[in-house]
Amino acid sequence: MTWPEKFRNFFKSSSSSNAEPAFDETLETAEQYQQRWRSIYVVYFTMFIMSLGFSIIVTGVWPYLDKLDPTAGKEFMGFIVAANPFGQMIFSPLVGWWSNKLGSIRVPLIVSLLVFTGASAIYSCLELFGGNVKHWMLWSRFLVGVSSANVAACRSYLSAATKYSERTKAVSMISLAQVLGFVVGPAIQAAVVPLGDEGVWLIVDKLRLNMYTATGWINVFLTLVNIYLFFPNVFREHKIAAKEAMLKQGKNDEKSTWKGSNPDYFAAWTLIVAFFVMVFNFMLLETLGTPLTMDQLGWSKTQSLWHMGLIMSVCALCSIFTFPSIPILSRKFSEVKLMIWIGFLLMVLGRITCIPFSGPPPKVYDVNFRMNLSIFCDQRLKGLHMEQQLEFSALNASLHQYERFLPLNTTNELLIRHMTLDCGDDLLGCPSSQEWCNYVPAITYTQFIFCYALTVFGYPIGNTLIQTMFSKILGSRPQ
Repeated sequence: MTWPEKFRNFFKSSSSSNAEPAFDETLETAEQYQQRWRSIYVVYFTMFIMSLGFSIIVTGVWPYLDKLDPTAGKEFMGFIVAANPFGQMIFSPLVGWWSNKLGSIRVPLIVSLLVFTGASAIYSCLELFGGNVKHWMLWSRFLVGVSSANVAACRSYLSAATKYSERTKAVSMISLAQVLGFVVGPAIQAAVVPLGDEGVWLIVDKLRLNMYTATGWINVFLTLVNIYLFFPNVFREHKIAAKEAMLKQGKNDEKSTWKGSNPDYFAAWTLIVAFFVMVFNFMLLETLGTPLTMDQLGWSKTQSLWHMGLIMSVCALCSIFTFPSIPILSRKFSEVKLMIWIGFLLMVLGRITCIPFSGPPPKVYDVNFRMNLSIFCDQRLKGLHMEQQLEFSALNASLHQYERFLPLNTTNELLIRHMTLDCGDDLLGCPSSQEWCNYVPAITYTQFIFCYALTVFGYPIGNTLIQTMFSKILGSRPQ
């Protein structure tokens, strides 16, 4: 038998094995089956929106913060990035407990989506908050994390609303929805780049619609649509997993069914740690991708947003094709082996590829020079009075190498921006405050592409299999 024939037979046998009817009449009617899967699709859409809500702005957080408050620095950006998962970590158990207490995810999901709407609106209105911009950005990202706690409730409902035989496919699809969010988000961010830094005025001299704020308003609109989908006329909960377990065990009560199954808690905690490692590595690259490319490759804010949006979208789009293979491969091979030798191995190779080995260091710019140019622009264009006194002669001496000089006797914005290298934004590369940039080799563009590609192929496979095994270990009990 030739290799093409073996390949075709592999997929034929996988698709035909374990075949089952559209619905089991002993568990549900055809109408209940349709309602159940319609509600599952709503959960898929919610996962897509939450993923989109993160990815649509992740490439723009650093340039947006640097534009609004150049003094904030990457150290404070670290707190902003951490605020999202910190809020999710705190509130995920609370949302899970609330959902179990109510016996329904409808109210917790609607409340969390309202919080997400408010947080996205705050992010897009940061210009209105004056000198406290960085703290309001921190607060908005924390609220996004709080709203993201609904992901736990979504995954829990998915386990309760699917039969055991449907579980792997359903978890694969919810992971696919998550990856689709990562595809569409950066693509939308790249699409709004033509709006530029300045954009158009929504409120004259107060609030702009630009390439940073447009993404937040898109989040607001899509989340309002998502809220409507949880209304009773669309979303109806059907927890078939408990019915299936009761039928198999011959029990008439859900709680007695739970007592009849003893989950392997050691295996469950092992998968939780594995999930932490997987997500930590993925989010590390997602959140640091933009500042990393700006420092190492010398990209401007606009270039970084455009290129990162394109890279993230193309790589994530390619990774989508891995999802149809997961249910097929899991029937042929152990899910544990697939998780280790495909999911984790690709993630490890991705991290190794990101290590700079040789070559010249990145281009470095004087961070104090850039800061002083930004202060000069604020004084001239915004009429702000700074305590710091600028030494014009020193600034002119530094500008001389670029054949520019400080325009002291004009308020023409175009001339001021041209002469000050766009208020310092045209000074590209690694800031001089990061001393390692003077001797550590720079990451190449090809190296970064390989690093990112390996990550986005390994993450969905490992993530999907971890969640599938975790759901199967806990069984039909509330998760």
